Amino acid sequence: MTLHETAWAKINLALHVRARRADGYHDIESLFAFADAGDLLSAGMDERLSLTIAGPFADGLSDGEDNLVIRAAQALRDAAAPGRGARITLDKRLPVAAGIGGGSADAAAALRLLARLWQVEDEPLLMRIAASLGADVPACVRSRTLRGEGRGDRLDLIDDAALVGMPVLLVNPRIPLATGPVFRGWNGEDRGALASGPPLDAALSGRNDLEAPAVALVPEIGGIVSALAAMPGVRLARMSGSGATCFALFDDAEARDRAAASIADRRPGYWQLAAVLR
Repeated sequence: MTLHETAWAKINLALHVRARRADGYHDIESLFAFADAGDLLSAGMDERLSLTIAGPFADGLSDGEDNLVIRAAQALRDAAAPGRGARITLDKRLPVAAGIGGGSADAAAALRLLARLWQVEDEPLLMRIAASLGADVPACVRSRTLRGEGRGDRLDLIDDAALVGMPVLLVNPRIPLATGPVFRGWNGEDRGALASGPPLDAALSGRNDLEAPAVALVPEIGGIVSALAAMPGVRLARMSGSGATCFALFDDAEARDRAAASIADRRPGYWQLAAVLR
């Protein structure tokens, strides 16, 4: 028996950085949303744990014990399924170091997938393991519209009726951008809290405090955001996470698809994903 799971692409509709913390993380406030597409994972029972990586963005990725998917699998096995194994395959369809979940989303999907395969029905355990793996992993386990605070792992589900099904276009210049240098480039200025209330309104009135330091490292980001913001039918254009992926929300799929065609014509080497919010 082989089971399948999607590592949904994470989108930070807004990301406010409030303070540096002594533990090396930052206090943030973010609105997480998720596209209805992403990397694909599959797994079947086996005597040991193994990981095979394929797909358009597989090059250079380790399939060893340093991979977050293997670390997630080992943690779940040790906590709730001793002696179990699995053959895991990761079809890597999203760019690496791109601000849309990446390894965090893959680890989260592995936890959901192996919990089904090994019949582990303990969501609090999954969330504890997720928190030990990285700040974004708990949000990616849930993969629903969320408000995150603290490191991003204090999560509240929010009413997402206005967002579910909204067309979204993701664009990446195919330039990997590590999270650490972007956070180190933040100027330390607390520019204020993320608004409460309906998530789309909060996103529209919000910002991404990492966009300026990311643009300083990858200037192409600024051009993508400007190009997306100028498209007809766009509701919101912004960088996601620590970059370099940018996104735009649209009134309808036709406007999104026209924008995708325009970007492809003007920047043919860029990666794109046309999707809707889930």
